[in-house]
Amino acid sequence: MKKIDSIPTNKVERVAKLVTTGVKVGGNYLKYYGEKVVNPNLTKDKLHENNAADIYDGLKELKGSALKVAQMLSMEKNLLPQSYVEKFSLSQFSVPPLSAPLVRKTFKNYFKKYPEELFDEFAPDSINAASIGQVHQAKKYGKDLAVKIQYPGVRESISTDIALVKPIAVRMFNLQGTSDEYFQEVEDKLTEETDYQLELKQSEAVRKECEVIENLKFPSYYPELSSDKIITMDWMKGVHLSEFCKTEVSQDKRNKLGQTLWNFYMFQIHQLKKFHADPHPGNFLVDDQANLIAIDFGCMKQIPDSFYKPYFEVSTPSALANADYFKEKLVELEILKPTDSTKEIEFFTAMFHELLTVFTEPIHKPEFDFANPVFFGKIAALSEKFANDKQLRKMNGNRGSKHFIYVNRTFFGLYNLMFDIKAKIKINDFEKYLS
Repeated sequence: MKKIDSIPTNKVERVAKLVTTGVKVGGNYLKYYGEKVVNPNLTKDKLHENNAADIYDGLKELKGSALKVAQMLSMEKNLLPQSYVEKFSLSQFSVPPLSAPLVRKTFKNYFKKYPEELFDEFAPDSINAASIGQVHQAKKYGKDLAVKIQYPGVRESISTDIALVKPIAVRMFNLQGTSDEYFQEVEDKLTEETDYQLELKQSEAVRKECEVIENLKFPSYYPELSSDKIITMDWMKGVHLSEFCKTEVSQDKRNKLGQTLWNFYMFQIHQLKKFHADPHPGNFLVDDQANLIAIDFGCMKQIPDSFYKPYFEVSTPSALANADYFKEKLVELEILKPTDSTKEIEFFTAMFHELLTVFTEPIHKPEFDFANPVFFGKIAALSEKFANDKQLRKMNGNRGSKHFIYVNRTFFGLYNLMFDIKAKIKINDFEKYLS
């Protein structure tokens, strides 16, 4: 794989890269429409494939929050054509790494020492490279270690990347009026992910608080070998979650892994009220006993009680059956607004009732089989329905508390992982760990 010797960090460079990418995408459309004149039955499959490749190629050179967008989109299996999902999934743990000279320079800049001065052994080539940093193998204290190094300029480019994405998102999702708090929430979380000292503290806290959960493992961390831009932890043996899902394993192992993942998230959400908000396969390993290994806690989301209570109250069967109570909770969650017209109130009440009726189906049953394609078919059908809803496009899509962004993202990500695992689990099993 080609290595990267530099990353565009200033606004002009990053805008130029995105403009170049846009020109390529525009060319793909022109080619498609030209061919369609000759062949009216031509599908958009090749167009999507070419666009996905060009967009990903542009983002992977920018890395940082730009590539993180691709990583987040790769989890939205029901919202994107499959070619985008497949290409963007590469951003989860497999992108072009930094070259060895740039790694040494980066290490010297951030730690004031070269890696060989700190470790007994240090592999110059990375094992994994993702959106914000890449991982190298090292040895010290007689142990195998994983050393994650942050790419140069990632934190400094976040504001620029958000500013570039914002007008596109506002247009795509019809975010009329103020949407600043949404983008500020994303910017704040991305900024936290670039603070490796914070990640070190969060990782240790989660490890201690969640050690009661069976079949769940965490690496130990080494503060003396970590800094703002470098974090060192135990090297954990296992395969990435996505690789595990592709292998031929017994249903018992799939159920064991799925139950552990579900219990891990439900315990965090309902006990700690703070949870790992980046549920993509690159953040989890699976060992040969089907134990789950959690390895990245850069993105954590705190849920305030003012959001937690109505969020879970609105999704109960009794709430869904009580129209007045349901509307009351939608107001608390800022989905319905004081300025809404009668038409808007009726539309969004019906829309969210339909969404929640489907989305909360798993938590209303004692057991749920995430291998059942019917449930995910319902979600896909709703996604397609609302994506093509002309009435929705005319209405203000700026709906809901800012806390929805990472809470909903986490549930969607968790559901997708559970579907990939094909696990059948006991929904309330996590309650045995609650205090």
